[in-house]
Amino acid sequence: MTASSTIALVPFEPELLPRVLPWLDHPEVQRRLGGRSWPERELALRNAARGEEFRGRRVLRSHTYVAVDGTGAPVAQIGGDVYDRWTLWDPATERVVRAVRHRTMGAAYVVDPQRWGEGHGQATLRAFVAADELADVEQFVLGIEPDNAASLGVARGAGFRPLTTEPDAEDMVYLHLLR
Repeated sequence: MTASSTIALVPFEPELLPRVLPWLDHPEVQRRLGGRSWPERELALRNAARGEEFRGRRVLRSHTYVAVDGTGAPVAQIGGDVYDRWTLWDPATERVVRAVRHRTMGAAYVVDPQRWGEGHGQATLRAFVAADELADVEQFVLGIEPDNAASLGVARGAGFRPLTTEPDAEDMVYLHLLR
């Protein structure tokens, strides 16, 4: 049985935080995501007021999930914001340099480091794109550092394609999946 045939997404609730936080202690995960604050931020944002603008996009809502395997064990976390459009932002000038008028979800994910290489990343991305709550999203975008070959491979394997080829000012390249 493959990981993709057993992955299910469940809403990220506070009781799952103790299961997810240890993943953020892995040195590679800390280097990429910056430590334990990300999951806690996701919990806080789900109840925050929406409608604010972020880099030229209006935030419509937020969704975060934990991917569980066939035994119910958490294997990944994924989530982010749904925007009214996607923009490419120049932090040097603090201006939008390009806008795409697709309802877009910008997302980040982490896979339990003890489960790396088992296919859970691709399966989580596929389940995420197929989630009923995200049916109105036309484009999914992932920002990944260009030297993160593993994450780039996972995203490509799940059907994401390059949106940008050169790193931006935050040293990210963007991959997207357009419905």
